[in-house]
Amino acid sequence: MACDEPAALSGTFTRQNSASTNSLDFEPDAGYKFVESLEERYKCAYCHLVLRNPHQTGCGHRFCQQCILALRELNAVPTCPVDKETIKMHEVFKDNCCKREVLNLHVFCKNFPDCNSKVILGRYQEHLQQCLFESMQCTNDGCRDQILRKDLKEHLSQHCKFREEMCQYCNTYVVLINIKNHEKNDCPDYPVPCLQNCSQIILKREIEKHHAVCPEAEVDCPYKQYGCHIKVKRGKLAEHENSALREHMLQILDKNSRLEEQISDLYKSLECKEIKIQQLADAIKKCEKEFRQYTELFGNNSNLMVSTQALASHLDKSARLESQVKQLIQMANQQQSKLDLQPLFDTIENMKQKIALMETYDQRLVVLEDQSSKHDLQINIHKAQLNKNEERFKLLEGTCYNGKLIWKITDYKLKKKEAVEGRVLSIASQPFYTSRCGYRLCARAYLNGDGSGKGTHISLYFVVMRGEFDSLLLWPFKQKVTLMLLDQSGKKNHIVEVFRADPNSSSFKRPDGEMNIASGCPRFVPHAVLENTKNTYIRDDTLFLKVVVDLTDLEEL
Repeated sequence: MACDEPAALSGTFTRQNSASTNSLDFEPDAGYKFVESLEERYKCAYCHLVLRNPHQTGCGHRFCQQCILALRELNAVPTCPVDKETIKMHEVFKDNCCKREVLNLHVFCKNFPDCNSKVILGRYQEHLQQCLFESMQCTNDGCRDQILRKDLKEHLSQHCKFREEMCQYCNTYVVLINIKNHEKNDCPDYPVPCLQNCSQIILKREIEKHHAVCPEAEVDCPYKQYGCHIKVKRGKLAEHENSALREHMLQILDKNSRLEEQISDLYKSLECKEIKIQQLADAIKKCEKEFRQYTELFGNNSNLMVSTQALASHLDKSARLESQVKQLIQMANQQQSKLDLQPLFDTIENMKQKIALMETYDQRLVVLEDQSSKHDLQINIHKAQLNKNEERFKLLEGTCYNGKLIWKITDYKLKKKEAVEGRVLSIASQPFYTSRCGYRLCARAYLNGDGSGKGTHISLYFVVMRGEFDSLLLWPFKQKVTLMLLDQSGKKNHIVEVFRADPNSSSFKRPDGEMNIASGCPRFVPHAVLENTKNTYIRDDTLFLKVVVDLTDLEEL
C-alpha cells in the first residue's frame, strides 16, 4: 500500500498496518485532560506525550512522526531511547491501528468544568469550534474583546463599542464610538442653530438654503446701485425701504439726471463731429474740382512745370484733409464706444459663433444617432439569436430519451387564470423521445379544461410530433401510454390514466405537419380534487405531470 505521508517523508516509511484515518486529527502539546488515565502504549517513547501520527520501529516502540524524524536528524545512526536498539528506517512503519485508537480516546473539554462535554480526541478541535464556553475575539472590526461564544450574540448586539447603530437623524448605520462625531460633522440631517442668531434649528444640509431666507442675515439695500450703501437685516428690509422711500426716489432721479446729461453731451459731440466731417468732405470735393480744372488749363508741355507744382500743392492739401477726416472718424468711433455699443456688437458676434458651433454639433449628432440606430439593430439581432440559442440549449438539457417525461408546471394560478380568460388556452411540454433515434413526443395540457372537461377539469393529451428519424420507424404508433398527476406528499397517491394508441386514429400515424392531433383525457382530473388543500398535488403553486410510454416490443434503431 502506498504511504500517505507529506512530501518531505516520501520514500522514508513505506509500510502501514491498516487503513488511513485522515478524517480525524488533533493539535499536539495542547495539555489534554483524558477521561481515563493515558496508557503508556499511547505515549511517545521520546516526548512522552500522547502519540500524534504514531510510527512503530522494528524494536516495537512507538513514536510521534515528528519525534522519529527528530531522532534521525540528531544522530546519523539513530537509537531507540527505550532499549538503545539501532533504529532502521526501512523497518519503521506508520501505525494506523494505534492512531485510530488514540483518536478515539475520550478527553474533557479544556473549558471544564463550565463545559462538561467529553469528546474523542479526533473531534476535539471540532468541538472547540462549537463549544459555548470557548473564548473568542469579537468579530466587529476594531474590537479586541475576548468573549465566550455563548455571550457573543449579546455582546455584538448590546455591549460592543464597535457595533453599528443607526443614526437617529439620517438612518445611516455608523460604528457606535463614532456616532457622536458623525452627527456633528457628517450627518446631513443633524439639527444645528442658525449662525445668524435667528433662534431657528435647521438641518445641516439645509443651512445654506436657510441663510438665503434667514430674517436675521444682513443684506445690501436693493437701491445700492443708486447710492444707498446701508446694510440691514433681511427681516427689516421692507421697513427700511418704506422709511427711506423718499431718499431712494431722490437717488434714482439724481442718477437718471446724470445719465441724461451724459447722453445729451454725447449726442451734441457727435453732431459737431458730423458737421466737421461734412465740411471736410465738401473741401475734398472742391479740391478735386480745382484739380481737374488745372489739368485742363496746363495740358500743354510749355506749362508742365507750373502744373506740376500746382498739382503737388493740391496733393499736399488733400493728404492733410484726408488725415483730419481719419482723426475725426477715430474720435467718432471712440464716442460710440462710450455709449457701450461695442460690447453689444461683441456679444452679437459671440452669439453668431456659438450658433455656428451648435449647428456643427447638430450635424454630428445626426451622424451619431444614425450610427447608434445601426448598432441597436445589430444588438437586437444578436439578442434574438442568443435567445434562440438559449431556448435550444434548455430544450436539449431537459430532453429525455427513455420514453418518460416529468413535466414541471410552475405558476399554476397565473396560467390557469390566462386559460380562463382565453388568452393562453393550452400549454405544451418540452419534447421527449422513446430512444435517441425514436419517436418524438410531447404532452399538452388545458388547465381550464377542453371539450367535455372545459371549466371543471384539467385536460391532458399525448401528442406525436414529427421527428428526424420518422422514415426509419414503424407506423402507426402502437405503444401503451400512461398519464399521471404526481402526489407531492411522498405517499404516491398518484392519479393515473392508461390508454393504448389506436392504430386507426390519425393521431398516431406518421406526422405530415409539425405534430399530429392530440389524443388523451379531456377529463383527466377535476379542479376540485386538484386544488383541494387536503391533497398535495399542488405545492408552492407547482404541479408535476408524468407521461410514460411502454417500450415493450419496441425495437431500438
